[in-house]
Amino acid sequence: MPDGPRLEDAVNETCPWSGDPIAADSLTTYRGAVVGFCNPGCRDKFDTATTAFDLALDARQARQD
Repeated sequence: MPDGPRLEDAVNETCPWSGDPIAADSLTTYRGAVVGFCNPGCRDKFDTATTAFDLALDARQARQD
């Protein structure tokens, strides 16, 4: 059994950046769900963007607490 996300578990069939089909080497997990991309570059762009937004949201929440 492979370690990490599996293609068949992805919540999408096409890359949200390009619209191309997702690839097995371009998966990530976000908020407990497997998200697929057409290539590792698109996956990494997503990871960078979501990390930045998650950090900003966490900081905002901490200021409100």
